[in-house]
Amino acid sequence: MMRRPHRSRGFTLIELLVAIGILALVAVLGWRGLDSILRSRVSLTQQMEHTRGIQLAFAQLQSDLEQLAGTAVIGTRQNLVADNLRLIFVRTHAPDHGATQLVVVSYRLRDGVLTRRESAATRDLVQLDALWQVATSDGDPVPGVALHAGVAGMGVRLWVNGAWQAPTTSSSSAARLDPAGLEMSLQLRDEPSPMVKVLLLGAT
Repeated sequence: MMRRPHRSRGFTLIELLVAIGILALVAVLGWRGLDSILRSRVSLTQQMEHTRGIQLAFAQLQSDLEQLAGTAVIGTRQNLVADNLRLIFVRTHAPDHGATQLVVVSYRLRDGVLTRRESAATRDLVQLDALWQVATSDGDPVPGVALHAGVAGMGVRLWVNGAWQAPTTSSSSAARLDPAGLEMSLQLRDEPSPMVKVLLLGAT
């Protein structure tokens, strides 16, 4: 009885197509997973940059408010006003080997950018009044230094007599408040909740 010659069996066309299809599916799933990881990394990096920028802005604000000028320096003059677009106050400035001076510091939110501006330093209370009027009337032509962009909103509250109060722009009322603390909240764009910082007023 004659035996048929043995032939090695290879892959059929259908088997090759199935294998190629499986490899293509695995490649697509792997690419989607890698793309998701890369997108998450970019988003996390942006959030960290925003957080770091806001933390630096809060640190600058804390440094300023620790030197808030009190009644011993400026008497009964108003030293702080705030609303949802600005925070303006008088702080002391002690240059190296020099006498203590006064400056008007302004934090403002304009077109989504939080800026800070510091007036010229002075020891003349009459000149201080003029600098204060310029700052509070928003008539200062000199632009501030940009601290952070992408800010959708700003809120300020003052700690007065054991409770949080919304600040007032009235000179007569604000001069009598004498707040012990300040809370600032900054709402970043595309963020679900604002970043909040509570600060003490005056040297601690």
